[in-house]
Amino acid sequence: MASELVPIFIMGKKYEVPSTLTIMKAMEYAGYRFIRGCGCRGGYCGACATVYRKPGDYKLKVGLACQTVVEPNMYLGMLPFYPANKALYELDKVKAASETIISLYPEVLRCVGCNSCTRVCPQDLKVMEYVSAAAKGDLAKAAEQSFECLMCGLCATRCPAGIVHYYVGMLARRLYARYLLPEDPFLPQRIEEIDSGKYEGQIKEYMKMDKESLEKVYRDRPFDLE
Repeated sequence: MASELVPIFIMGKKYEVPSTLTIMKAMEYAGYRFIRGCGCRGGYCGACATVYRKPGDYKLKVGLACQTVVEPNMYLGMLPFYPANKALYELDKVKAASETIISLYPEVLRCVGCNSCTRVCPQDLKVMEYVSAAAKGDLAKAAEQSFECLMCGLCATRCPAGIVHYYVGMLARRLYARYLLPEDPFLPQRIEEIDSGKYEGQIKEYMKMDKESLEKVYRDRPFDLE
């Protein structure tokens, strides 16, 4: 059975699209061609941030176009990227401490605790919590809680304090990995093996495999490697 057609408005122009489509697929159905802002199409890269409004609702809503399903009469527009300020720093010249976070992103101290950033996150991350942890110098917690961040920018669009949460999370992860995370004792050995070309033949074999064969290799991989 064919899907019901519903009206949506893209950049102010009305289109009739199948009700089962995501915003991204609906835009392509309407004739738009994605050159930027499409990315992985699977909800992992965060490239397709979208702003939309529903009839009778005064609030602007946001989401990922590859995951959000269209609704009748929604008005929408794409955000190919979010124009946020990124602090410049040399990782080897900063400390793994709260003062580094605050000096580079002082806006974290303006957080009003509204939790809008957490509510809007398509990954359901505890955004406000990891920003607070970073500001307090708990880089381990900030790194862990922000690890799956897509950097889509939607949190920053809703922040009244002007915090760029995903850049704060990135800095916390970098500081934690560089200064606090214990080094894997097998890492130098593995790097040496890679540089020596030990795995080149295996990689070439993988490149010849189809998707099903690769999935089987992944599922059946041993977990007791040394």
